[in-house]
Amino acid sequence: MPMGCKYGSHRVLEPKGALPQPAQKLNNDFSTVYDNEILVDVIALNIDSASFTQIEEEADHDVAKIGAKILEIVGERGKQQNPVTGSGGMFIGKVAQIGSALRDRDLKVGDKIASLVSLSLTPLKINKILKIHPDIDRVEIEGQAIIFESGIYAKLPEDMTESLALAALDVAGAPAQAAKLVRPGHSVLVIGAGGKSGMLCCYEAMKRVGPTGRVVGNVHSAKHIPTLMDLGLCHEAVQGDATAPIEFLNIVQKANLGREYDVVINCVNVANCEMGSILPCKDDGIVYFFSMATSFTKAALGAEGVGKDVTMIVGNGYTKDHAEITLWELRENPRLRKLFEERYV
Repeated sequence: MPMGCKYGSHRVLEPKGALPQPAQKLNNDFSTVYDNEILVDVIALNIDSASFTQIEEEADHDVAKIGAKILEIVGERGKQQNPVTGSGGMFIGKVAQIGSALRDRDLKVGDKIASLVSLSLTPLKINKILKIHPDIDRVEIEGQAIIFESGIYAKLPEDMTESLALAALDVAGAPAQAAKLVRPGHSVLVIGAGGKSGMLCCYEAMKRVGPTGRVVGNVHSAKHIPTLMDLGLCHEAVQGDATAPIEFLNIVQKANLGREYDVVINCVNVANCEMGSILPCKDDGIVYFFSMATSFTKAALGAEGVGKDVTMIVGNGYTKDHAEITLWELRENPRLRKLFEERYV
């Protein structure tokens, strides 16, 4: 078979010359698998939280309509890329075919893997939706997908169920970035601390700040506060709405003893939280937008408008060793792992 572009541009139908992520349509005809592609039989999709929330609201929380919308998107685009949020998610599946140019990898047909690149750039065909789990943004399917030569993936660990590994790897970029950004003595605010990425970021931040640092977890619903405190995931947990930035600033700054934060990590799945993330951060501090609901135009111009000299980091879902870091968090914290198993499996 022929060799394709290592970045997958050979699968782009519209517009020609684009890369797969910004492309409008990909070729998801897998009758030909290129020598530098991996074909995977997909078991389940984990839809990006911001994307699933948008689809669910558009479908009036009707499961059948959610499924129809997902099939419509994949049918039109050849990939699961929400046209409103632009985001995708990731999948788990079983390796069906390995191109001849990639057979030197530590991978064989039949291995179960998780994709660590976004569904927004992954050629995908759905033959049938088997079940939708709206509470955990997961869709069980019969279908196939392609991983390009440049694509990254992780073999599913033997000491975890597929569902647990999928839940953790879906947000692996967030806690791994937290491990890079947080330093001893830092004060850290995690917005959206009650979700998967938020809890993992809180746990990683608590490890990194040491005895002189402080971690505050923000939640939209007070029901998450006892869990965060009981698991020791933060020094204080507070309820607040990050879409109301001035009121939010007062709440979270009070929780940090009246001070601004060194690091702010945004893990929410709703729009218009940019200024709620920027205002609590001190000058020369860091705001990490993991949320795919973020408008980076609003963030950039908003920071300029209030005179905030902060470093803003795009929520890159990949950083070195992110899968290993995230899975290890669950291994070293049995109580957090148990919660994930109860809530997301």
